[in-house]
Amino acid sequence: MLAEFGDDPTHYTGAKARKNYAGTSLITRASGRTYAVHALHARNGHLADALHKQAFCAINTPPGARRYYDKQRARDAGYNPALRQLGKPLRRHPPRCLKTRTLYDEATAWSHHAVASPQPLDIPAPWDV
Repeated sequence: MLAEFGDDPTHYTGAKARKNYAGTSLITRASGRTYAVHALHARNGHLADALHKQAFCAINTPPGARRYYDKQRARDAGYNPALRQLGKPLRRHPPRCLKTRTLYDEATAWSHHAVASPQPLDIPAPWDV
């Protein structure tokens, strides 16, 4: 992935430029009452493959990535769409580490994607009513 993006932190103007290059940004078309969101088909195929493979490997190692993947699957996303969604945060971390000259830290990388543990419901059982 780094070979496709390059190691120059100033090469892209921002996150939107990286998203466009990776092909993960969406196209919004609105006219009158209609509103449609489409995927961008022009993309770097090597980078897309690298992101997909990285996301596939990430669901087995970092617990934050696995929680994010499980959250996407719970929203009825299929296997490949969930991997694409997981690839988006993974695409952001390496350039951010290069820009700030810091090492990758699991706690800070997935802290804003934390999934709250479900609270137990206080519903009486039918036989207690």
